[in-house]
Amino acid sequence: MESTPQKLGIVLKYFSEFTPAQLKQFAALEELYKEWNTKINVISRKDIESIYLHHVLHSLSIAAIVNFKPGAQVIDIGCGGGFPGVPLAIFFPDTQFHLVDSIAKKLKVVDAVCEGAGIKNITTQHIRAEEIKNRKFDFAVSRAVAPLKDLWTWAEPLIKKGSHQEIPNGLICLKGGDLNQEISESSLRPKMMPIYKIFAEEYFQEKYIIHASKNK
Repeated sequence: MESTPQKLGIVLKYFSEFTPAQLKQFAALEELYKEWNTKINVISRKDIESIYLHHVLHSLSIAAIVNFKPGAQVIDIGCGGGFPGVPLAIFFPDTQFHLVDSIAKKLKVVDAVCEGAGIKNITTQHIRAEEIKNRKFDFAVSRAVAPLKDLWTWAEPLIKKGSHQEIPNGLICLKGGDLNQEISESSLRPKMMPIYKIFAEEYFQEKYIIHASKNK
């Protein structure tokens, strides 16, 4: 079986400028998720052996299209076991991430992983995104949670107007497959980027980053 540093190599193949603290946090994720996954299943047994490719690198595709500035506020809607929020929080230690999910036990895993890996810039909340009041974020991120139409309905009221980052404030979600009908039904005109163009790995064929802007 590969050692954790070797498995982390798939991340280091595409990103290199990590601090020793960030490398230590990324390296800690595998054992923490393996330990907690036996108690609360948040990752399929098949995927847990490919956590750095299927979950960490997939999450970090968002970092390839936007460089969140220090002080930015990002909400992860329906975060599940913490993807994409946990890898992004390690990547952007000066950005504040708020991870929400309607299933409390999944957040228990996120909290334990953050404690074990020493991740300080994540808060969690057991709530549905549509129930959040009096909070605004620069971006909402999400991975395979709901159709784009629903995601935008939940995210749009939570996103600040304006653009303080490299791309306009909005929703950034990770999706796969044929998205033509889903995009059509959303009445949005989002930007779509194939992840395979960022990470040339077979796993990312037919996987996409969708960016829907608050200003459009």
